[in-house]
Amino acid sequence: MNQYLIPANSKRSMLILGLFNPIDLVIFGVGAGLTLILMMIVQAETINDVLVIVTPVLITSVMVMPVPNHHNIWQLTANIYSFFSNRRTYYWRGWCMLNGEEDGKKQ
Repeated sequence: MNQYLIPANSKRSMLILGLFNPIDLVIFGVGAGLTLILMMIVQAETINDVLVIVTPVLITSVMVMPVPNHHNIWQLTANIYSFFSNRRTYYWRGWCMLNGEEDGKKQ
């Protein structure tokens, strides 16, 4: 008989380097690319200019940074948006209820 044991971290094996989804790398790549373009176009003379130029890569780095109990800030933000923008009535059907009835009685 085939009995397989699935490790607790099997979901992490589906991530790139165990941390990132492909969309995370795209988001970071866009920020890094925009920063490189700004570095080629803008002549930085003061520290404020440098901060403005580096802002896209800093923001995208923070967005894809891993945080506990969530994949990253981007996923946390998407979960918060989904919570506030979707319906709030959650239906639950477990093994003790059949179509809203418990023990064959209507509630």
